[in-house]
Amino acid sequence: MSFRVALIGIYHESNTFIDTLTYAADFRNSHWLWGADIRNEYRDAHHEIGGMLEVMDREGVEVIPVVFAEATPGGVVHHEAYRALLDEILEGLQRAMPIDGCLVVPHGAGVSEQERDMDGHWLEAVRRMVGPEVPVVGTLDLHANVSERMVDVTDGLVVYKRNPHLDQRERGKEAAELMIRCLRERTKLFQKLVQLPLAISIEQQGTDVQPCKGIYEYARQLEKEDGVCSVSVALGFPYADVPEMGSSIIVVTEGDAALADRIAQQLEAYILERKSGFVGDKIGVAEAVAKLPHLPKSVLLLDMGDNIGGGTPGNGLALVKALETRGLRYFSYQHDAAAVRDAAAVPVGASFDLCLSGFDEEGRKPWKQRVTLKDRVAGKFTEQTPRHGGQVRFDMGETLIIGTEGGGTLMVSTLRIPPFSLRQLTAFGLDPEAFDVLVAKGVNAPLAAYGPVCRSVLQVDTPGPSRADMSKLPYRFRRKPLFPFESI
Repeated sequence: MSFRVALIGIYHESNTFIDTLTYAADFRNSHWLWGADIRNEYRDAHHEIGGMLEVMDREGVEVIPVVFAEATPGGVVHHEAYRALLDEILEGLQRAMPIDGCLVVPHGAGVSEQERDMDGHWLEAVRRMVGPEVPVVGTLDLHANVSERMVDVTDGLVVYKRNPHLDQRERGKEAAELMIRCLRERTKLFQKLVQLPLAISIEQQGTDVQPCKGIYEYARQLEKEDGVCSVSVALGFPYADVPEMGSSIIVVTEGDAALADRIAQQLEAYILERKSGFVGDKIGVAEAVAKLPHLPKSVLLLDMGDNIGGGTPGNGLALVKALETRGLRYFSYQHDAAAVRDAAAVPVGASFDLCLSGFDEEGRKPWKQRVTLKDRVAGKFTEQTPRHGGQVRFDMGETLIIGTEGGGTLMVSTLRIPPFSLRQLTAFGLDPEAFDVLVAKGVNAPLAAYGPVCRSVLQVDTPGPSRADMSKLPYRFRRKPLFPFESI
């Protein structure tokens, strides 16, 4: 018997502490794909869709790719953009009917202007359309803020297990295998969610080191028990001010509610016993820069307050200003479309007055410098090796490569992208190992790309809407009690 399975997704990590919205154009400038274009983009990619397609093709299941839309993390999704995406999904799903299953690719930390639980909302709409008997299985980002609604309207959700996210294709395969069991073996899955009273500091969320390494090792042990299909830990996204914000556990079993409860309770106890280790120590800009003369080069400075992968604008200047006076060869990426436009008439090789609009400890203010235009490039590049995010094609728009009087090299782009690939430098003739210091606007995700060329790494608690110190963010909707904000 042949099966027909739809494939759909809206994927966005929404930072609610940012004033600007995420519009339809932001999805179009990233990935807004239909039908065969989804397969062509991700079939060979290190992405969950690639893993899903691999298993479905191997098993002879017909996949109907409907819509997949993804935008660089940013502010809350504009209502009209979200409605357009949802309408396309539901219209495409209606055309694909009848179907035997539905593979879904949400992020898990999406927020729209009118739907604080955006992923739960669109998953619920999908469930209403396909009915209660059609299995709905999918993946979630490790930074998902998981709601009861997301779990109630799906049969099985699998969360990435690595940060940086180098296992997306594997998790897509895992989700697809669950779908095959639902279709071929008629397995009825049971799914249990536990929302932990815990928010893990963003710089403590690396899965290759403690404290999180131990969580995932223990989860893998629990996953080996008979009847357990999947054990997931979502570390959470601290920059979405929603009731679901925080860490959570999802256990999927072969229809065994008691087993799911027991496994979830064991993992919950293990995590909460170690809660004090998830707070972390914070290093500020001055302390980080003072350490540079004593560290092996190249040094990677992770600009946590301007974490583009956490939705920030990508124009934080705190580290650039500090490095400009230190006599070091440094590199930093900056997103500033206005600065690119202002330099439109400047010939390559000429000096000019650059004005970057950004923010530092004192707030938003321009930074003016006499600089030299080294190159002007189209800003498109590809990445074929496993990297955080699993994307293949990147587009910065028109981009300037600039030399500063203090020895820095700035890459100033029209479109905003996160630092997930060294091809962002090497595709345009920049050698990462030629710099004393590399600034990457992220926390853990850039390590997959920059780790191999940097002998030292410092996570810096810079100012900005993704700063590591959560206590300085103006939450209104988070649940209580939640450690470390409250004692538990």
